[in-house]
Amino acid sequence: MNARDLMGGKTVLVTGGTGGIGLAAATGLAGLRARVGIVGRSAARGAAAADAVRSKVPSAQVDVFEADLSAQSEVRRLAAEVKATYSRLDVLVNNAGGYWSHRHVTADGLEHTFALNHLAPFLLTHELHDLLVASAPARVVTVSSGAQAMGRIDFDDLQGERSYNGQRAYNQSKLANVLFTYELARRLEGTGVTATVLHPGVVRTSFGQEDSDRWMRLVLPLVRPFMKTPDQGAATPIYLASSPEVDGVSGAYFAHQRTKKSSKGQLRPRPGPPALGGQHLARGHPPGQQPRARRQGSDMKLGRPPGRVTVQQVSGRSVDICAQLT
Repeated sequence: MNARDLMGGKTVLVTGGTGGIGLAAATGLAGLRARVGIVGRSAARGAAAADAVRSKVPSAQVDVFEADLSAQSEVRRLAAEVKATYSRLDVLVNNAGGYWSHRHVTADGLEHTFALNHLAPFLLTHELHDLLVASAPARVVTVSSGAQAMGRIDFDDLQGERSYNGQRAYNQSKLANVLFTYELARRLEGTGVTATVLHPGVVRTSFGQEDSDRWMRLVLPLVRPFMKTPDQGAATPIYLASSPEVDGVSGAYFAHQRTKKSSKGQLRPRPGPPALGGQHLARGHPPGQQPRARRQGSDMKLGRPPGRVTVQQVSGRSVDICAQLT
């Protein structure tokens, strides 16, 4: 097979596809002959992104989906639109994310960083689960960050209501991506769908500029010349979405197109109760049970049997986001 036809006949959905890593990944995958769906908050930016892809890949098949993924109703609407548009979905690239120096709350009453960076890909993956399984072999690729190694899940203040720090919230959300991927891989065993997670490197994008503090505004111009370009940052997502080298590889963390230990190797799944990502990183638990949670490494287990959880309690707010994935 010609390398440029590697993704011929396949359909890929890329969230956060209107700029930065997402746009570069969408362009690269279109160049491999994939039909690409770009998800963005703005219809105008989505159209501009599609034009940018076609300018580099004139034969590209590009679809644009508009959705604010920080809102759960928008995630569900997006999933319904994707299922109405595509008869198959070969790859889901969960790339959309953000960084906020100051605490913001979404319309659902959730802290914005956690809502967009973790809850959105969790819910979207769940909503598209059946389509992915029907399209197997298929892949779920989630963009995390090296910041996950500094992350800690604060069960006592998951939403940052008592004490908020932008970097701490971001680190927590990126660790959540990793834990989610490990448990997702476990639940997808035997379906033909794989799940991987990655660190793209430190990439020169507009990331974090919407709400940055003074420190960020001072530091970013100094380090920007040393950052990767979006094309370089997209290399690992493209690799995980398309390469035959990772056929069947699941539950792994990648950086620079190689498997790496995440968070000093402490987060790899082990036999026992599902890891936090599996039932959703929240404070919910079945009635009558209290979570037995240790907060470091592979000891981060909820201590409850797997099963259907339809309502999670997140800092006192009921959020209907969790259901059995398999």
